[in-house]
Amino acid sequence: MDLKITTLAERPELAEALEAMPDTWPAFVLEDLVGWANFPRIATEFPEFVLVATDPEGTVVARGYSVPFALGAPGRGKLPEGGWDQVLLWAFSDLRHGRTPDTVSAIEITVTTGRLGQGISGHMVAAMRENARRLGFRELVAPVRPSGKHAEAAAPMEEYARRVREEDGLPYDPWLRVHVRAGGVIEAVAPVSMTVSGTLDQWRTWTGLPFDTEGFVEVPGALVPVHCSLTHGYAVYAEPNVWVRHRTA
Repeated sequence: MDLKITTLAERPELAEALEAMPDTWPAFVLEDLVGWANFPRIATEFPEFVLVATDPEGTVVARGYSVPFALGAPGRGKLPEGGWDQVLLWAFSDLRHGRTPDTVSAIEITVTTGRLGQGISGHMVAAMRENARRLGFRELVAPVRPSGKHAEAAAPMEEYARRVREEDGLPYDPWLRVHVRAGGVIEAVAPVSMTVSGTLDQWRTWTGLPFDTEGFVEVPGALVPVHCSLTHGYAVYAEPNVWVRHRTA
C-alpha cells in the first residue's frame, strides 16, 4: 500500500489536517469529559506518539494517537477496568509527576471516511507497534472499541469479545480481528472504558432521539444501551472496550 506513515513530531505541519480529517465517530462519544479535557493535549505534549498517514498526493488518510504511561507504578500493575478514560488520566498524571513510562497505549486509530475497507487500519496498528518499539517500549496495549458491537448492543461485551469465526478461529468482530492478525492478544474487557453523561435535552441534541422512555435506550453507534432516567432528567452511557496486548519485540 502506497502510504507514508510518520509521526507528528516529524511532520508538525500536518497537525491541522490531522485534526480536520473526516471520521465517523458518533457525536455523543465526543462528549466524554475525560477525552474532552485530555485528548487535544496528545498532539501537543506527545507528538512522537501520534502517527499520520498520507497518500501519494499528500492527503491525510489516517491518524493514530497513543500515549506512554507507567503501568508498573504503585497501585496499578494490571490494565485498568476504566480502559480508555483511565489510561488517558494515567498518562498525563505520569507526565506531570515525572514518572518514567513503561508501556504505550493506543488511544485512537481512525481512517478517513473515503478510505474505509482498504486495509489501512492494519497498517496503522503495525506502525503504532513499531513506533512504540522504536521509542524503547516492549509493549503496546489498546482499549479496542469493537467495530461491529453497535449492531448487538444488548449482547454482553465479554461474550462478544470472545466470539470467533468457525472457519479460522479469528475474532468475529472485524476490528478485533485486525488486532489479532497483527499479533495482538485479547486480555480482558474494560467495562467502563468511556463514560458519557448528560441531561435528556443534551442526549436529544447529540442523537436526535426523543429520550422519553425510562430505562435502557439503544442509540445508533453505541456499543451498549444508554441508561435513561426520566425521573431524574439525565442519561448515562458506560462504554465497554476490550484490552488487547501487542508485544513489540
